[in-house]
Amino acid sequence: MSEVTYESRDGIAEITINRPEKYNTFTHEVVDQLHTAWQRFEAGSDRVAILTGAGDKAFTAGANLKDIPHDLFRAIPGVGVPVTKPIIAAVAGLVIGGGIVFLQMADLAVAAENAKFSYPEAKVGFAGGLVASLAARIPHKVAMELLLTGEAIDAKRAYEIGLVNKIVPVGQQLEAARELARKIAVNAPRVLALLKDFVGQTIPKGPTEAAGIARARILDDINASQDFVEGIDAFHAKRAPNFTGK
Repeated sequence: MSEVTYESRDGIAEITINRPEKYNTFTHEVVDQLHTAWQRFEAGSDRVAILTGAGDKAFTAGANLKDIPHDLFRAIPGVGVPVTKPIIAAVAGLVIGGGIVFLQMADLAVAAENAKFSYPEAKVGFAGGLVASLAARIPHKVAMELLLTGEAIDAKRAYEIGLVNKIVPVGQQLEAARELARKIAVNAPRVLALLKDFVGQTIPKGPTEAAGIARARILDDINASQDFVEGIDAFHAKRAPNFTGK
């Protein structure tokens, strides 16, 4: 079974992370298949994409910490693959780690009432850096609270800070995203592309986002550190980590 599905109807692509039994965590296969899905979307006739996760328990619980795909940037639209068309995120349940990155790179977002948003990399001891661009999309102090504490916020708070456009009952997030997509899909494609491009040039980019593939050289030091090993070990042992800064 494919870990990422791509369905096309009426000019709208629905790209789904399809690992509901594993809370839609990112694996190397998910990264590869998302990379391919964005390439297909950009090259094809679909005018709008909806990115979602299978089931209502999680959009994604982030990376598989037993085998972290450090090349997650390849799966991020606008970073690993140039995408000139609008993207809508439809999320429910857990939106953790890289899920926040996908959310920040989407043009619009719909959240179910049960959505919980967190970015716990500082608690685990590894970093990808792409989330730095969050501070260009929501208030700076709120972004820093999310990143430095690793604590979660709920859907209401996410709406208040502008991280999502709309909150809907659980199970209705995909249909709400489809409604938005249908409104966009009938508009002039070249104008949509121009507006997305100009907005993209207006919003500041974080160093990792701007660096693209070169980010690997910047982050190898952190992702091979003693704190990284300690953080992952503590996570699996369900104990508090003892970080040393080495």
